[in-house]
Amino acid sequence: MNVLLAVLDFISKEILNVPAYLIGIVAAIGLIALKRSVGQVISGALKAAMGYLILGAGATVVTAALDPFGKLILKSTGAHGVVPTNEVITAQASSQFGAASAYIIVLSFIIMLLFARFTPLKYVFLTGHHMVFMSTMLALVLSIGFGSKNQLLVILIGALLMAVVMVAMPAFGQPFMNQVTGDDKLSIGHFNTLGYVVSGSIGAAVGKKSKSTEDIDFPKGLSFLRDSMVSTTLLMTILYLVFAVWAAIVLPAKTAFKIFPSNPDNYGAFFMAAFAQALQFGIGVSIILYGVRIILGELVPAFQGIANRVVPGAKPALDIPIVFPYGANASLIGFLSSFAGGLVALVIIAVWLGPVWGVALILPGMVPHFFDGGGAGVFGNATGGRVGAIVGAFVNGLLITFLPAGLMTVMGSFGLANSTFGDADFDWYGIISGNLAHLGPVAGGISLVVFALLFLAAAWVWQVKVVDAGWIPSKKHAAFIESVKAEEQAAKKASRAAKKAAAEA
Repeated sequence: MNVLLAVLDFISKEILNVPAYLIGIVAAIGLIALKRSVGQVISGALKAAMGYLILGAGATVVTAALDPFGKLILKSTGAHGVVPTNEVITAQASSQFGAASAYIIVLSFIIMLLFARFTPLKYVFLTGHHMVFMSTMLALVLSIGFGSKNQLLVILIGALLMAVVMVAMPAFGQPFMNQVTGDDKLSIGHFNTLGYVVSGSIGAAVGKKSKSTEDIDFPKGLSFLRDSMVSTTLLMTILYLVFAVWAAIVLPAKTAFKIFPSNPDNYGAFFMAAFAQALQFGIGVSIILYGVRIILGELVPAFQGIANRVVPGAKPALDIPIVFPYGANASLIGFLSSFAGGLVALVIIAVWLGPVWGVALILPGMVPHFFDGGGAGVFGNATGGRVGAIVGAFVNGLLITFLPAGLMTVMGSFGLANSTFGDADFDWYGIISGNLAHLGPVAGGISLVVFALLFLAAAWVWQVKVVDAGWIPSKKHAAFIESVKAEEQAAKKASRAAKKAAAEA
């Protein structure tokens, strides 16, 4: 038993917990299925893995640059509360629930492949770190609900729940993903899919005649802002310096200086440290976009082999930065709008929900708002242009503030910790699973199996009736965008004709 546990722990932590390895393995399997040469298999697998490592390196740079920014805001405003951070709560829970999590993640991956092979839900979830977060969350809430003596039940039901959510959520997000990418080759494999679906739906409702964020008409003197790297870095520089000035005014010098890793010893160095972090943020975003291009270039062709041989018709469900190149401006707008939504939700909890209902005070975490909010902005823009990106991401900010507060109510003693899970799908799925588990091993176990099967059936019907039928979330907006493009092309054609006529005259 101990040997099996050690093997499963190694597979889950050292392979499945490293998205790059998982991506490389999948690419290699796909290339082998396509009967590529040994050299091509090795090359494709390495490039795919390296692309994901590059993406991860960019995410690390962004996260490191956002950490001082979050501290600037929180210390300047004096806010206190819980900051949702998946990595922190997973680390806190791993010592107690690590064994169950290891079993869940391995068994759920096998069940997911069976679902992908034998049902219309042809999705292979490849975001390894989110698999670890989800398995830990399920192990935690199910163990608390069933009791520590029912670990086999926790593992079996946890694996079923996780396998279902890994194929169901990509299905619900697929019509919106198709509108983002313009085809049906990729799926979203990130557990904030509820936020993306809500953002895309809101965009379709409010932004039927709103132009795309990517077509923002900058004045001639500001044309340099069309470069996403420049515009992203410039905006973060402004934000960083604004809050740095605020911190310098309201905080003691020693407290303000400790916010930055460099620990400056004077205000000149303090402001330059803020400027340097803003530049680091821009660099991180650029690295992410480069990594995404490599992944797409290597993984998608290789996945054709899996689709043809291993899981016919399968689609890779990938991490949220995969959509950022489809809306560089939208991702930045979404980040800011989601953060604004988080601040509004924070005020609502502080003024009303906290005092009246005892709801935990959830502070905006810069990392979830950047990645989740940025993704929500891209989805909202795809269905509703600029209005959709702003409103959809704002609502996403509300979701990833209110839902973590709800999850803390079913986390037992961990509900008193200083962190919780930060993405919408961890929260709503955990709230339902945790509350059903509290019914006890028998009633709770039966209820959870029924819930999982109903959720799977709903996704199955959605896939057949909606996704496979080619439903477009926002036909009117798509038609509007096409008409705008046609008008622009006609205007350019007329301008060229006028210039040619003038030259001939």
